[in-house]
Amino acid sequence: MQYSSVIVLQRDGGAAQAIVASLCHSFTHVRTVRTLDELRANIISHRADSVVLDMEVASLKALERLTREFPQTTIVCTHRVADEELWASALRAGAADVCAPNDTRAVVSALCHTPVRHDTAA
Repeated sequence: MQYSSVIVLQRDGGAAQAIVASLCHSFTHVRTVRTLDELRANIISHRADSVVLDMEVASLKALERLTREFPQTTIVCTHRVADEELWASALRAGAADVCAPNDTRAVVSALCHTPVRHDTAA
């Protein structure tokens, strides 16, 4: 099944490349960005369905803001340390899932198996 568009924001270039390579099989368009501002602009300009967001780049407040600004966009977070408290906080802040960035199979699975959100901003 082909999904539409995903944007990847990862601090580690190697992790970003591995994630992009894995996503290319399931998504029509895969883009990488370097900053939260670029991420926001690309979500709008490319109508991204999904985002892979490095929690070492974005704070929980930034994640909450993104989920409010883009309620139809699925956000899967990554973090290199299996910190249960941080990961649970990310889920409460609106992430669809949290995965280790080197577990590309889990990232792809989380994006492909999360239902598309159709909420509207209040």
